Amino acid sequence: MTYATTPDGIRIAYQLRGQGPPLVLLAGQANDHHWWDTVRADFHAARSTLTLDYRGTGDSDKPDAPYSTELFARDVIAVLDELGIDRADVYGTSMGGRVAQQLAARHPHRVGALVLGCTSPGGPHAVERGDDVRLALSRPGAARQVLLELMYTPGWLASHPLPHHTLGDPGMPAHARRHHRAAGDRHDAWDILPDITAPTLVVHGSDDLLNPTANAPLLADRIPGARLHLIPNARHAYFEECRTHAGPLVLDFLTTAHKP
Repeated sequence: MTYATTPDGIRIAYQLRGQGPPLVLLAGQANDHHWWDTVRADFHAARSTLTLDYRGTGDSDKPDAPYSTELFARDVIAVLDELGIDRADVYGTSMGGRVAQQLAARHPHRVGALVLGCTSPGGPHAVERGDDVRLALSRPGAARQVLLELMYTPGWLASHPLPHHTLGDPGMPAHARRHHRAAGDRHDAWDILPDITAPTLVVHGSDDLLNPTANAPLLADRIPGARLHLIPNARHAYFEECRTHAGPLVLDFLTTAHKP
């Protein structure tokens, strides 16, 4: 296992795979690098991929102290510094997209191109999930199945049995889950989104109820020059279910973004 140590002394586990210019892949809330297991090889024809286990997940340290998306972004910087990577492209989905916003806005010289998937700006400007979704996710014994159906379409679930890697790190202690949830709830990047200078692609499933699709145009309009792409009939985990659409879309954008 390979680790970087943050300025506050936390060990962050990271995983570097493949060859070529690095693409940082950032997972959703309360998930470790396994979030990307089924699709990360799709990028290896042109890129190496760099993932990490957020503090509180996987093989990283799990301090019982407040977390934030800005803190997670600083942890990414610690990993880049450990590897001697001055600048990398970044693809964040769900809460990983929130971390990517912080990274690109607060550390613009470290981000070459940016892809924000199934995410939101947070704060009062964000479009929150409906009360019906919140209620369904809070029902004892039903939340896991509800989450699966928010992530994937019924047809895809029928043909892709368990395990699924997007439902959270099962080894997280309760305190880390609380801190991850609080970090997502407190995220508000609205005021700093215009500071993002990296070429940006915003991607979202058209049928995403977990992180409502209406957040995608908010981000695209707020970030200078950003492009918006909605994937028809896709839910929250579009990057996995629609990998033959989403993977080439992202690679094509990253290639175009670096052309003179």
